[in-house]
Amino acid sequence: MSILLSSMVIVAQNPHPENGLKKVIVQEVIQVSSYTYLNVLEDGVKKWIAVPTIEAKTGDSCYYKRDREVMNFESKELGRKFDSMLFLGFMTKVKSLDDFISIEELYKNKKQYSGKKIKVKGKITKYSGVIMGENWLHLEDGTSFEGDNDLTITCQENVTEGDVVIFEGVISVNKNFGSGYFYKVIMEDAVIVILP
Repeated sequence: MSILLSSMVIVAQNPHPENGLKKVIVQEVIQVSSYTYLNVLEDGVKKWIAVPTIEAKTGDSCYYKRDREVMNFESKELGRKFDSMLFLGFMTKVKSLDDFISIEELYKNKKQYSGKKIKVKGKITKYSGVIMGENWLHLEDGTSFEGDNDLTITCQENVTEGDVVIFEGVISVNKNFGSGYFYKVIMEDAVIVILP
């Protein structure tokens, strides 16, 4: 099967997902002779996409429109079969640094972020391992709103107090776990984002 695709890749600072673009976060990059294979996370689901050769690194935020999906795709170059490979002719890349949400902004507009996946960057000030099947930590970034300067995060990641990290996860508001554990804002099921 021969698949002809445009090699156009647009670099943009302000993409518009409302124009039909879907956002993904790059998890893994494999370069082959004429394509770049990207294992990406889209709305919590991992998938493989292929674009004409580009420079991409783990943690990159990218936007795309669907082009062509090939089931049971076999890369002879890699000697590897993929259950599904989405071939793209168009991709928009955005620097991950552009879309951090500060703790001040998060608390100030918590209803706006409820249920949404966002990125935060800060220092781990407290870490508690494996409580209710999750690791719990507190993150600060030097900002605050009405006395709130700390974001609680649940994840499977192992970190150390004092680490400066970037997390991406879903925000919940007014979450009550019972036994006195109530959070005005909490990030759940977070993953560490590694920047280029």
